[in-house]
Amino acid sequence: MSGEWRVASGEVRHYRDLLVWPKAIDWVEAVYGATQPWPADERYGLTSQIRRAAVSVPSNIAEGCARRSTAEFLRLLSIARGSLAEVETQIILAVRLGYLVTDQSKPLFDAADEISRMLAGLIAKLEERR
Repeated sequence: MSGEWRVASGEVRHYRDLLVWPKAIDWVEAVYGATQPWPADERYGLTSQIRRAAVSVPSNIAEGCARRSTAEFLRLLSIARGSLAEVETQIILAVRLGYLVTDQSKPLFDAADEISRMLAGLIAKLEERR
């Protein structure tokens, strides 16, 4: 079945059951909310780029979980972490450009840090089972 993952114990896990996936979905929603009031001339610039990178995080988690190999899952989790760092960089730029203030960016950074730690933990678990 698509989206399932068999761990060493034989347990089947769906990407929606991974604790990190709903956190990443909530974070994407927050990124979209934060970028909503950005200037119209950024619609195809920074706004589009940050949203695309944010969506990439839970998307790669889901895609990796649906793959049939641990190596593929790990590769896609690594891509998710890279996209997370990309969004963090873009948030810094948005603050510098005056599109976000610190009060708006802090919750985004805090959530990104939590997601990053969760991804690191999942990666470590998968590497143990290889």
